[in-house]
Amino acid sequence: MKKKLILSVYIFCFVLLPVHFVKAAPDIGSIVQTQLGNENISVSLREIESGELLYVNNGDAAMKPASTLKLLTASAALEMLGPDYQFQTKLYIDGEIEDKFLNGDVYIKGGGDPTLQKKDFIFMASVLKHNGISKINGNLYGDDSLFSGEQLTPGISKEDESFYFAARTSALTMSPDNDYDAGTIIINVNAASIGSRPAITAEPGESGMVINNQALTVNKNQKNTIEILREYGTNRITITGNIPYNTTFKDWVTLVDPTINTLQAIKSSFEEAGLTFSKNASITRNNPPNGAKSIYTKYSLPLKSLMYPFLKLSNNSMADIIVKTLGREVNGKGDTIEGLNALKEYGIANGLKMENWSLEDGSGMSHANKVTANELSLLLTKMYNSPYFKIIQTSLPIGGQTDRLIGGSLKNRFNDVKYRDRVIAKTGHITGVYTLAGFVQANSGRTYAFAIMTQNQTSIRLNAIDTVVKKIIEEY
Repeated sequence: MKKKLILSVYIFCFVLLPVHFVKAAPDIGSIVQTQLGNENISVSLREIESGELLYVNNGDAAMKPASTLKLLTASAALEMLGPDYQFQTKLYIDGEIEDKFLNGDVYIKGGGDPTLQKKDFIFMASVLKHNGISKINGNLYGDDSLFSGEQLTPGISKEDESFYFAARTSALTMSPDNDYDAGTIIINVNAASIGSRPAITAEPGESGMVINNQALTVNKNQKNTIEILREYGTNRITITGNIPYNTTFKDWVTLVDPTINTLQAIKSSFEEAGLTFSKNASITRNNPPNGAKSIYTKYSLPLKSLMYPFLKLSNNSMADIIVKTLGREVNGKGDTIEGLNALKEYGIANGLKMENWSLEDGSGMSHANKVTANELSLLLTKMYNSPYFKIIQTSLPIGGQTDRLIGGSLKNRFNDVKYRDRVIAKTGHITGVYTLAGFVQANSGRTYAFAIMTQNQTSIRLNAIDTVVKKIIEEY
C-alpha cells in the first residue's frame, strides 16, 4: 500500500567514471543460469560509453518490458517536449458581470496536467472573485479536447480498472495528492465504535462518485480486511470488510470519467470558497466559444520535476498522459497511437532498432509490449550520453535508499551497505513478468548499463534478479 509522498529534493551523487579500457568480461553466466535459468529470461550488459556488449544471454529475444518501458517514455519526453515543458489548464468566462453576478458560463480547458489538485480549484475560485464574481448564473463546462481516443490503453483488464495503476486518461483530470496518480480519488476509512460502520471521507471529495459503505468496525485484535472497489463501468464505489477499532485505512480508486468527476470537484471547491451557482447549473463537456475571456492559466511543475514521481513511483497515469501529449505536440493529434509513433521516431533518431520494439502503451502495463534486452541496454547507453542524463539519473529509484522519493520502487532492495547506492534502475512487474534495467556501479568503480528481463514466471523473481546484479557489482 502506498504511503503519503513526502516532497523533498535529494541529489544522488552516482559517480560515473569514464572507461579508457575494457578488460575481459568476467563470466557471470553461471550465476545467471543458477538464478534465472535459460528460458523466458534475457540479460544484457554493456559498457556505458561505447555501448559494447560485455555479457548477453538471449539478448535478442522479444520480452515483455513491464515498467522498464518507462525509460523510453521518459527519454523521449525530455528530448521531444523539453525539460521545462509545462502542462497548462486555462480558466475562461463567457458572459456579462453585473453586481457580482456572472450571467454566463465558466469553462475549464484541460491540458493534461497530472498535478491539478483541489488547491488549484480554490485558487481559481479566488480568481473569479477577484474579477468581481460571487454568483454564476450559468453552467460549468470542461474542455478535454486536447486528448482524443480511448481513455484506457488496450492492455488494461476489466479486473484492474478500479485500481490507481489503471486510471483513465483525460486532458482534464486531477490528482488527490502529490503522488500525482491522475484520475483517482483517495478513500479514507476511519474506525468508529465496535459494531458500527466506519467513517468514510474522500479526497478531494466524492467528486460525483457514489460511495456504498458496507464495512464494519471490529475489535482491535482482529484482522483488517477492508476492500475498496469501483464497480466496473459505474461511478459506484463499494467498501467492504472489517477495520479494527482505533485504526485507519486508505486506498486510491479510479474515477469513471475524469473530465466530469474533475468538474464535480471543481464545482464543490468553488462553492466551498464562497461562489454560488444557479439551481439548474449543468456540468458537462463543452469548448470555450470564440470571444470567451481567459482570466487565468495554471502551469504544472516542469517536466524535469515530474520525472521524480514518474520514475521513482512508476506512475502509469503520467505515462499515458505523456504519450498523448507527445502525440499532440509532435504529430498533431493527442491520442495514444500518435504518441507511440513519436516514441518510435525518437528511437530511430537515436539509433535504436525500433523494429525490435512492439508498443501498445508507454507505461508497460500491456502484455503486448515487447522489446529485447539488448535494445533496452542500448537505450540506457544513449540516455547516459544525452544532455538530459542528470535528470534521469536523479529521478530513477536508488537501491537501498529507504526514503520513498529517493529509493522509490528499489527502497527495499540492495539494502546491504556494500550494495547500497550502487544501483539506479527502473523496476518492472506485471503478471508473470519481473524486470530491472538501469545502471550499476561495480567494485572497480566503473559503471555499466544492464537489462534483466523475465516473463512467464510462476514465482517472484526479484531476489534472483538482484543476485545477478550483485554478482556484476562484485566481479566487474
